[in-house]
Order: sequence, then C-alpha cells, then structure tokens
Amino acid sequence: MKRKLYDLKNQRAAHLKAAQDALTAGNQETYTSEMSAATNMNQEIQDMENLISEQERFAAPAAQTPAQQNETAESRAETLRNHSAVMFSTDEVLAAFGVRRPENSTTLATGSLVEPTRAGTLIRDRLSPVSSVIDQVSVIDLTGSAGILEPYVKSEQAAQAGTIAAMAGTGRSATDPVFRRAKISPYEVNVTSYVDRNISNLSPVSYMAKIQSMAMQALRRKVASLIYSGDGQDTPDMFGLKTAKNTDGEALFAILSATAGTVDADTLMNLYFAYGGDDELGGSAGLYLNKADLKAIGELRGTNEKRRLFDITPNDGNPNTGVIKDGGYIIPYTLSSGLTSLKNSVATTSAIQTMLFGNPLAYELALFGNFSIRVDESYKAGERLLTILGDVMVGGNLVVDKSFVIATVPATGG
Repeated sequence: MKRKLYDLKNQRAAHLKAAQDALTAGNQETYTSEMSAATNMNQEIQDMENLISEQERFAAPAAQTPAQQNETAESRAETLRNHSAVMFSTDEVLAAFGVRRPENSTTLATGSLVEPTRAGTLIRDRLSPVSSVIDQVSVIDLTGSAGILEPYVKSEQAAQAGTIAAMAGTGRSATDPVFRRAKISPYEVNVTSYVDRNISNLSPVSYMAKIQSMAMQALRRKVASLIYSGDGQDTPDMFGLKTAKNTDGEALFAILSATAGTVDADTLMNLYFAYGGDDELGGSAGLYLNKADLKAIGELRGTNEKRRLFDITPNDGNPNTGVIKDGGYIIPYTLSSGLTSLKNSVATTSAIQTMLFGNPLAYELALFGNFSIRVDESYKAGERLLTILGDVMVGGNLVVDKSFVIATVPATGG
C-alpha cells in the first residue's frame, strides 16, 4: 500500500514537472492538461494516506510486558553470542530516535538513540555528545521504496491590479509558478563499534541494551554528519544541508558572502536578515556553527562600555544547544564539530562553507528499512574487544527552496 502511495506522489511530481516544462515552452494546452492530472491525483493521495494511517493505527503492536521485553532481549543476546545478526524493525529504530511512528511525529526532539530502556552499568562510555541537528529535522519512513521525488515551489505566481480604465482592452501579463523536485534516495550507512568483551558477563538484558546503545550511538553520529555534509560524492545519493540540490542541479540553499577569519557584531545580524523573504524575519530558523565561532561571538565587546554584545545561554538539559541573545532578538544555536569555523578560516582557491542559518524542519531524513546489528569476536580478539557491526539505509535532502543560508568565504580570485 505504501509503495502505491509513493508511486502516486512520484506521478504527481512528474505531472507538475511536465506542466512547468509546458509553461516554459508556451504550450498552454499541455500545461492545463498536466495541471489537471496533478490536481485530480490530490484526493486519491489524501485518501490513500488516510487509509494507511488507519491501518497502521489499528495494526500497531501491543506494548510488551516487562517479562516479554526481558524474553526478547535474552533471545537477541543469545543470537548475537552465536554470531548471528539481530534485526531491529523500522519502528524500533524510530523509537530509539524518539519517534514512535513517523505519522505521529515529524521530529526527533522527543528522545535519543543513546538512551535505551536499560543500559549496561559496568562499562562507561566517553563523554561525546552528537550534534542535535538529528533531533530537529523531519523524519519519514520510506520502507519498501527506492526513493521519492518531493515537489516544491521555487517561485510563486504574482497577481496584478489596475484601474478599470487602465486595464480595459489590454492584455494581461501572465506570471506562472515555478515547480522543482528534490530527490531523496537510499544510502547505505555501516557503523562499527568496539566494546570490551567483559560486557558478555553482564546479564542478557543488560548485554543486549549495551550492544544496541553502542550501535545506535554510532549510527546517530554518522547520520548527523551526513545531514550537514551529505555523502561527499560528486553526484550525491544523500544530500546534506551544505550540498542540497534539486533534480535540475540547482542549490536549495542561499549563500551569504563572509570574510575569512572575521566574526564581528554584524555577522549574526547579516545571517539573520538574509534568511527568508521580504515579509518575514527569523521564523523557526536556528544557527548551526562550530564551537570556535560560538566562542568568538561570546568574546565580542562594545567599543565604549566594553560589555559583551551577546549573551550565550547553553541548554541545561543538552549542552549541544542553547540561545544567543542580543537585545530584542533571540537566536537558538546548535554546535557541530563537523562545520568549518569562520573565525579560524583562511581564504583559498576554493569557497569555504562555515555557519548555517535556517529551519531544520525543511530537511527530510528518510529511513528505508530495518537496522541490522551483529557481533564479531574475531577481528579484535587479540585486544579482547567485541566488534559491533550495524547496517541501515537512510536518505535526505532539503525540500523547501532557500530554507538555509550558508555563510561562505569566497574563493580567492573568484
């Protein structure tokens, strides 16, 4: 049923693209036909979404009792000890992300991959939080799909007006909307973690929780990196905030020129006002930056009173996030070690992308199936370590035009 829904959405996107091409070519008849076909599919798609929602609501499995949870954990622990793979369903992965079902929640802000119901207490992990951008983006379940084309509006049509006398007998100029599509394709993520083999001495339930925690942490860290930078290919399968493009190769982000090595009082203000249209300010946008740049912002002082220009308040519950205050406006921020520092940058022959400002909900993160985990004892046997191997298919892209602004140091000579 879901596959049919994805097919319908892709067909609608194809009709919209054909309508756009017809408009560009001045073929009004084809434009009208394609727009009519796309419009006629809206109700069918809505009905299909409602049906799937009802089916999943009634088909949702009942919550396991504590005894059943222990039994499941013991069974999985035994499977891992026998060197076989354990499969975690999409729902379990979403639950680990903090989302029960994608239809019931669009963000990951309600939970964390690194907080299983029970965690091992005899082996301590290093303090190394993952960038919270993964908690802030939109999430969709594309299990069984080979990808999706998300249609979006690049520019809207404009209305015209005039006096009756002026408009009478004159031709009306046409202004047409421009549609584009953003592609989200599956991309394989392999996670590898190592734990002391003494973890096997834990109870089966704690053993399973620790293995799951380590694998989910590694997955979470890698996916957060992909959300920022994409997969690094010349022709990406997974797009990041800094590499997002539509199917025509057009960037889905805006660029704000910045000066290498300079973070001053105007840097934040320029980003803040560069985002969005002429009739909006800030919206639900936030700042994403390197810790060195946050420090540089905090060190800025006035000329006369020498007081700090910005107040930085970290989130008590999550030190990876916080707010920057300056008089009348408040900007939420999220730290990422994967972003390049503007303060420490040096202009080169290539442009340098640094801080980002935008709405994270404009980025869609897709899950394409189950998360498989298995344990290997041979690879690091000499070091008395177990190797945790995990595999999952994810994808992502921006689906709203110019939903992020990137402070970019121009290439020298360019």
